[in-house]
Amino acid sequence: MLANVYGPNHTFDLHYSPVVPALIRKSVEAVENNSDTITVWGSGRPTRDFIYVGDVARGLLLAAEKYERPALVNISSGKEITIRELAELLAELTGFHGRIVWDSGHPDGALRHCLDPSKAKRELGFEVEVGLREGLERTIAWYKANREQARVRITV
Repeated sequence: MLANVYGPNHTFDLHYSPVVPALIRKSVEAVENNSDTITVWGSGRPTRDFIYVGDVARGLLLAAEKYERPALVNISSGKEITIRELAELLAELTGFHGRIVWDSGHPDGALRHCLDPSKAKRELGFEVEVGLREGLERTIAWYKANREQARVRITV
């Protein structure tokens, strides 16, 4: 099982992308447009466990090499952050100094989503190498350098 994956090469479509790419795009564009506010869905109270895509790839390779049981193993950071804290961190990292408006007309989703990575550490030797701040910095840089590609909606 994977935690909430984020990183380069994600889609940054405002209507279809998950919270990290959507908030990165909103924050970067707010800075560029000198906007005073950005709007974020929900209350900001739910927590999520985020993991950088490079760590996911490494975890999956380790699982393919070392794990042969039919039981699940969690590939995650095991660390929770509220959506509010995430939005504030992304504002800081993108240089957005305006106000974050919480749109409670949209649902929060699950109030908590965090996975226990202890089995992955024990069975695979897996631990996250890219912390949230560093991963977000890398993702913001990728988005800025690849924005036309990043804004395309991926359909399957």
